[in-house]
Amino acid sequence: MTDTTIPTPAAEPDYDALLHANLQRVFNQRDAVLRDAAIADLYVADPIMYEPDAIVNGRQAISDIAGKLLENFGPDFTFVPDGKGLGHHGMGTLRWHAGTPDNPTMVLGADTAEIIGGRIARLWVLLDLEPNS
Repeated sequence: MTDTTIPTPAAEPDYDALLHANLQRVFNQRDAVLRDAAIADLYVADPIMYEPDAIVNGRQAISDIAGKLLENFGPDFTFVPDGKGLGHHGMGTLRWHAGTPDNPTMVLGADTAEIIGGRIARLWVLLDLEPNS
C-alpha cells in the first residue's frame, strides 16, 4: 500500500508581529542593552542586513547601525509601520516611514526579511531616497 498522505506544511511565523517588533524593539530602541536583547530574540545567531550602500554582518553590527541612526537623526526621530507585515514561505515585508513630528516622512521604505525558524536571518532595507518627489 502506498502512503498518499500530503505532508503538512510547517507553521508560518507571525510575519506581522515579527516585523513590527523589529521596527519597534530594534530600530526605535535607543537603549543599547534593550536593543541587543531584542536582536537576540528576533534574529538568528549570524544575521545579515543589506542596506543600499552596505552589507552588515552580525547582531552587534546591526545593533550598532540602529543606534547610530537614531543618534544621528535626533531624539524625536522614529520609525512608524505603514500597515501590516505580510509574508509567506519564509519571506516577509513591512512598509514604514520615518521622521520627526515636524517632518514625519523624511524617509520612506520597507523591510523585507528572510525568516528561518521564526527569526530574521537576512534583512533587506529598501529605501525611497526621494520620498517627496
